[in-house]
Amino acid sequence: MLTLKHLIDMKQHANKISMVTAYDYPSAKQAESAQIDTLLVGDSLGMTVLGYESTVQVTTSDMIHHAKAVRRGAPNTFMVVDVPFGAVGISEHSDLENAIDLYKQTNANAIKVEGAHLIDFIKNCNHIGLPVVSHLGLTPQSVGITGYKMQANTKETAQQLINDAYAVQQAGAIMLVLEAVPSDLAAQITKNLDIPVIGIGAGKDTDGQVLVYHDVLNYEVPHQAKFVKQYGDFSSGITALMQYHKEVKNEIFPDESHTYKKQIMDEVSE
Repeated sequence: MLTLKHLIDMKQHANKISMVTAYDYPSAKQAESAQIDTLLVGDSLGMTVLGYESTVQVTTSDMIHHAKAVRRGAPNTFMVVDVPFGAVGISEHSDLENAIDLYKQTNANAIKVEGAHLIDFIKNCNHIGLPVVSHLGLTPQSVGITGYKMQANTKETAQQLINDAYAVQQAGAIMLVLEAVPSDLAAQITKNLDIPVIGIGAGKDTDGQVLVYHDVLNYEVPHQAKFVKQYGDFSSGITALMQYHKEVKNEIFPDESHTYKKQIMDEVSE
């Protein structure tokens, strides 16, 4: 399994880090077989797997349930688990309690939180030895305010993102995810930080990239972001299911090759 030290070494030697989301045993098993460096059990599972309208409806129980399955499917891959909306930012005590519960129950290597407002939370986690990945730029849990659009696209907001990135590193974040920000800004932040920076819609000069499993394989996800590239096409599954439906209706399936054969009823009647 890659460790944090390995990931930092990869940054220092310009060896790009691959990350993909995984939400269940088979997707995790596929990712580990493909030698993906790191897995993110993202709260995007709300839309891709559970059919929610956004990540906001995802619960800590949802995250624990899915992350346990991912760990079983990828026991040897560095795994990060999202802290869902509302689980932190309440009080110091409950924030740590929720984070520890998520971390311990999932056997994750780190948890991930969105937003620079959680500096104190990151510090507190760091003090007790709980690794935290920070997520800045477009933060899906806040899209009700920010919307799905490029972030930090003015001089002032770009400087603020630079300041925030440095602040989360100082607080003890072990890694940073930058989403939907100008590529030159992401490159500058990556260069300035000592921790690995993983980009999604942040250009090629970050230390690594992350994409959603269902986007990579085209599961007919309704919204397709600009930064998504498809590497497979699982949407053909609909055609396969339609053919199965047709063969059942027309008594084509199952045929002899898919049927157990033994004249058991002759023996029963005797």
